[in-house]
Amino acid sequence: MAKGFGGMGNLFKQAQEMQAKLARVQEELAHKTVEASSGGGMVRVTVTGQLGLASIKIDPAVVNSDEREMLEDLVLAAVNEGLRLAREMASEEMSKITGGMKIPGLS
Repeated sequence: MAKGFGGMGNLFKQAQEMQAKLARVQEELAHKTVEASSGGGMVRVTVTGQLGLASIKIDPAVVNSDEREMLEDLVLAAVNEGLRLAREMASEEMSKITGGMKIPGLS
């Protein structure tokens, strides 16, 4: 029976180590960014690995009150692409730790 507890202790230790590694990756993701653009680069966004919008850059050429809806669409497209890229980056970083194992709430 003692052998069974030894195995559980080892499993618990491995789980704690994985949790520490995942926490470290989460912290690292806060400092990593991805960039996305739309409209041929006229609208550019930067998104952090924790899905925070870090910046939006808009080319002055597209700032026209008559084409406000087009600018809104470009911003929306760039932000959505940035979020997609950030999720992809975070998933790749987490899979390095989990070995591709799907853990609820992490990817």
